[in-house]
Amino acid sequence: MIVYSWLSDNYIEVFGAITGLIYVFLEIRQTIWLWPIGIITSAVYIWVFFTGKLYADMSLQVYYLVISCLGWYWWVKGTGQQEEEGELFVTRLDLKTGLVLAAVLSVLFIVMWFILDRLTDSPVPGWDSFITSLSIVATWMLARKIYEHWLLWIVVNSVAVVLFLSRGLYPTVILYVIYGIMSFVGLVAWKKTIRTDLSISEK
Repeated sequence: MIVYSWLSDNYIEVFGAITGLIYVFLEIRQTIWLWPIGIITSAVYIWVFFTGKLYADMSLQVYYLVISCLGWYWWVKGTGQQEEEGELFVTRLDLKTGLVLAAVLSVLFIVMWFILDRLTDSPVPGWDSFITSLSIVATWMLARKIYEHWLLWIVVNSVAVVLFLSRGLYPTVILYVIYGIMSFVGLVAWKKTIRTDLSISEK
C-alpha cells in the first residue's frame, strides 16, 4: 500500500526516469531514436524540476527540446563535412572548439548563477547553474557526436546525484546513479567508433 501510494504521487517522475534510461541506452548505441525519446523525457522533467524548484534544470529541459530537434536533423543529414552523405561520425574535440565551448560554459555558469541567486528562490543556485551549463555544452557535443561529451556527463551525473538527493527527488537520484555508470560504458563504446580522419570544426 505504501509503495502504491508513493507511485501514485510520483508517477510522472518515475515515467521520466524510465524514458531517461532508455535515452542513454540509445545514446550509447548511437541510435537515432534517442532524440524522440529525449523529447519525451525533457517534457516530463520540465514539470519535475519545476515542482522541485530547480529552475535552471527546468530551463535546461526546454533547451533539450530544441537541441533534440537539431541533433535529430544532424544525425540524419550530417554536418556537410562527412565523406558519406547523410552520416555523422564520432570525432574528437579539437582545440579551437574546446576553447570556444569553455568560454560558453563560463559565461552560461556566471549568468545563470546570478539570475538564480538574485531573482529566484532556488536553494542551490551555484550547483544548479553548474549542472545546467555543463549539460548544455555536453548535449550540443552529443548532437555533433563529439566523443568527449561523455566526460562532461560523468561530471554532471556525479554532482547531480548529490544535488537531487538533497531535494528529495529519489527516483531521479537512482536515475542519475545509473546515468553515471552508463556514461563510463558510453565512453568505452564510442571510443571504438571514433573517426580520426575527419575535422569537426564548424563550417
